[in-house]
Amino acid sequence: MSTPVSSIRNLGPAFEASCARAGIQSAEELRALGADAAYAQLLRSGSKPHFIGYYVLVMGLQGRPWNDCKGEEKKALRKRFDAIKAQSFDKERSAFEAILDEIGVIPAKSAAKS
Repeated sequence: MSTPVSSIRNLGPAFEASCARAGIQSAEELRALGADAAYAQLLRSGSKPHFIGYYVLVMGLQGRPWNDCKGEEKKALRKRFDAIKAQSFDKERSAFEAILDEIGVIPAKSAAKS
Protein backbone atom coordinates (compact mmCIF):
# COMPACT_ATOMS: atom_id res chain seq x y z
CA MET A 1 0.00 0.00 0.00
CA SER A 2 1.36 3.42 -0.92
CA THR A 3 1.01 6.58 1.10
CA PRO A 4 0.24 9.93 -0.57
CA VAL A 5 3.12 12.38 -0.93
CA SER A 6 0.94 14.95 0.83
CA SER A 7 1.07 12.82 3.98
CA ILE A 8 4.64 14.06 4.50
CA ARG A 9 4.88 17.09 6.77
CA ASN A 10 4.91 20.43 4.86
CA LEU A 11 3.92 18.87 1.51
CA GLY A 12 0.47 19.60 0.17
CA PRO A 13 -1.62 18.78 -2.89
CA ALA A 14 0.30 21.10 -5.25
CA PHE A 15 3.62 19.46 -4.36
CA GLU A 16 1.99 16.05 -4.69
CA ALA A 17 0.78 16.97 -8.20
CA SER A 18 4.31 18.09 -9.15
CA CYS A 19 5.67 14.80 -7.88
CA ALA A 20 3.10 12.87 -9.91
CA ARG A 21 4.15 14.76 -13.07
CA ALA A 22 7.74 13.79 -12.26
CA GLY A 23 6.81 10.12 -11.83
CA ILE A 24 7.00 10.11 -8.02
CA GLN A 25 3.76 8.45 -6.99
CA SER A 26 4.05 7.94 -3.25
CA ALA A 27 5.61 9.14 -0.03
CA GLU A 28 7.62 5.91 0.03
CA GLU A 29 9.12 6.65 -3.41
CA LEU A 30 9.91 10.22 -2.37
CA ARG A 31 11.64 9.07 0.82
CA ALA A 32 13.59 6.40 -1.09
CA LEU A 33 14.84 8.99 -3.59
CA GLY A 34 15.77 11.52 -0.94
CA ALA A 35 15.40 15.27 -1.21
CA ASP A 36 18.20 15.99 -3.69
CA ALA A 37 17.39 13.28 -6.24
CA ALA A 38 13.66 13.94 -5.97
CA TYR A 39 14.11 17.68 -6.45
CA ALA A 40 16.33 17.08 -9.48
CA GLN A 41 13.63 14.82 -10.92
CA LEU A 42 11.03 17.55 -10.33
CA LEU A 43 13.18 20.08 -12.20
CA ARG A 44 13.78 17.72 -15.10
CA SER A 45 10.03 17.19 -15.40
CA GLY A 46 9.39 20.90 -15.86
CA SER A 47 8.97 22.28 -12.33
CA LYS A 48 10.60 25.66 -11.87
CA PRO A 49 13.36 25.86 -9.27
CA HIS A 50 12.49 27.60 -6.03
CA PHE A 51 14.77 27.49 -3.02
CA ILE A 52 11.95 27.60 -0.47
CA GLY A 53 10.28 24.61 -2.15
CA TYR A 54 13.53 22.70 -1.93
CA TYR A 55 14.18 23.35 1.73
CA VAL A 56 10.54 22.71 2.62
CA LEU A 57 11.01 19.27 1.04
CA VAL A 58 14.23 18.68 2.99
CA MET A 59 12.60 19.72 6.26
CA GLY A 60 9.51 17.62 5.55
CA LEU A 61 11.53 14.48 4.87
CA GLN A 62 13.24 15.07 8.22
CA GLY A 63 9.86 15.50 9.94
CA ARG A 64 10.65 19.11 10.80
CA PRO A 65 8.55 22.28 10.36
CA TRP A 66 9.30 24.05 7.08
CA ASN A 67 10.55 27.18 8.87
CA ASP A 68 13.02 25.26 11.05
CA CYS A 69 15.82 25.81 8.52
CA LYS A 70 18.09 28.67 9.61
CA GLY A 71 21.64 29.94 9.71
CA GLU A 72 24.48 27.71 8.55
CA GLU A 73 22.12 24.85 7.74
CA LYS A 74 20.15 27.11 5.39
CA LYS A 75 23.37 28.34 3.74
CA ALA A 76 24.48 24.73 3.18
CA LEU A 77 21.09 23.84 1.71
CA ARG A 78 21.33 26.84 -0.62
CA LYS A 79 24.61 25.47 -2.00
CA ARG A 80 23.01 22.06 -2.55
CA PHE A 81 20.00 23.69 -4.21
CA ASP A 82 22.22 25.74 -6.54
CA ALA A 83 24.14 22.61 -7.56
CA ILE A 84 20.93 20.64 -8.23
CA LYS A 85 19.50 23.54 -10.22
CA ALA A 86 22.67 23.88 -12.30
CA GLN A 87 22.62 20.17 -13.15
CA SER A 88 18.89 19.59 -13.58
CA PHE A 89 17.13 22.73 -14.79
CA ASP A 90 17.39 23.89 -18.37
CA LYS A 91 15.97 27.41 -18.56
CA GLU A 92 16.21 27.22 -22.36
CA ARG A 93 13.69 24.41 -22.39
CA SER A 94 10.06 25.20 -21.77
CA ALA A 95 7.69 23.22 -19.59
CA PHE A 96 5.81 22.41 -22.81
CA GLU A 97 8.94 20.81 -24.27
CA ALA A 98 9.45 18.84 -21.07
CA ILE A 99 5.93 17.42 -21.40
CA LEU A 100 6.53 16.53 -25.05
CA ASP A 101 9.74 14.81 -24.01
CA GLU A 102 7.93 12.93 -21.24
CA ILE A 103 5.39 11.48 -23.67
CA GLY A 104 8.10 10.66 -26.20
CA VAL A 105 7.34 13.28 -28.86
CA ILE A 106 10.76 14.93 -28.79
CA PRO A 107 14.11 13.41 -27.88
CA ALA A 108 15.22 13.58 -24.29
CA LYS A 109 17.56 16.43 -23.43
CA SER A 110 20.45 14.06 -22.73
CA ALA A 111 19.87 12.18 -26.01
CA ALA A 112 19.71 15.41 -27.98
CA LYS A 113 23.19 16.44 -26.75
CA SER A 114 24.78 13.07 -27.55
